[in-house]
Amino acid sequence: MISSMEIEIREVTTKKELRKFVKYNIELYRNNPYHVPNLIDEEMMTLSKDKNPSFEICDAILFLAYKNAKIAGRIAGIIVHESNRKWRQTNARFGFVDFIDDKEVVDALFEAVVNWAKAKGMTALHGPLGFTDMDHEGMLVEGFDQPGTMATIYNFAYYPKQLERMGFVKDAEWIERKIYIPTCVPDKHLRIGEIVKKKYGLKVLKFINRKEIWPYAYKIFDVLNTAYAPLYCVTPLSPKQIHYYVKMYIPMLQLKLVTVIVREADDAVVGFAISMPNMTRAMQKAKGRLLPLGIFYLLKSLYSKPKVIDLYLIGILPEYQNKGVNSLLFNDLIPEYINAGAVYAESNPELTTNTAVQAQWQYFKCENHKKRQTFIKQF
Repeated sequence: MISSMEIEIREVTTKKELRKFVKYNIELYRNNPYHVPNLIDEEMMTLSKDKNPSFEICDAILFLAYKNAKIAGRIAGIIVHESNRKWRQTNARFGFVDFIDDKEVVDALFEAVVNWAKAKGMTALHGPLGFTDMDHEGMLVEGFDQPGTMATIYNFAYYPKQLERMGFVKDAEWIERKIYIPTCVPDKHLRIGEIVKKKYGLKVLKFINRKEIWPYAYKIFDVLNTAYAPLYCVTPLSPKQIHYYVKMYIPMLQLKLVTVIVREADDAVVGFAISMPNMTRAMQKAKGRLLPLGIFYLLKSLYSKPKVIDLYLIGILPEYQNKGVNSLLFNDLIPEYINAGAVYAESNPELTTNTAVQAQWQYFKCENHKKRQTFIKQF
């Protein structure tokens, strides 16, 4: 425990304290029209050692900051050992971070994580990042007047200013864009899609019920592991982590907004796209709780005709990248978006260094409306 005249830093060690840690984000942004509250129970699972298999292969610690006996900030310190081995680093991560605009509170929070990281032999702190690439990452630095999404962090504009004051510098950068839904599938995509399908013996799969998608769920994550491997701070998900995410996310999918590409010869998954109706307003109404009415708002949004689509994950095996396979995904999903009456899709974060994923939007009307960064500081 670290304390000063007014500031007290406490390590989170009990379930009661963990619930306070999780709920602080919702309380801090209670009246903000752009923030999207996480589901309390879901974040409790993510941060519980007995629920999230990431704790078997990562070190983590949680701190709450109190000012005048009132919670004024929170932060997690995380060490992903596999990431450090892969990228030859000795970095700790910070994540799940929120705080009031108070220099002393911020300094005390980060000092607690730095001291913990140093004791573990680390030499730098970077974030915001989670245990895996499936967790929220990247601090918002532009687009504070844009609604957040269920997959991203929303934060006040003073957050990055406080980090820069402490000597943190940019480590990685993502952009987010609105991709406006065309009135029809571009002819070029249709032509390329047919050529690619015949040339490589590919087939587009759609699913009517969850029983049909379950045999492909783990294959999808295998493709994700391979396709995302070169990207910033990504490490392969372990079998236990994959099982954890499959159980968490497959039941949430609106299946007509999911497309899987397989080889006809052996039914191997070579690519996939997972999109969902934008759940921002429903999550705001739920205020982090499924009961009594949260589940109603979420189900209503999930099965409505959305005006906004969230693009969650697109993955294509490296040997099929830059060969037009993404055309098959667009050719299948664009008609679904048109039928739903969607106006635009939210790309969610795309690394500025990932030119391949950005190039695929060149045939669409787009608007860059958000930017986010991770920050790093050596010690």
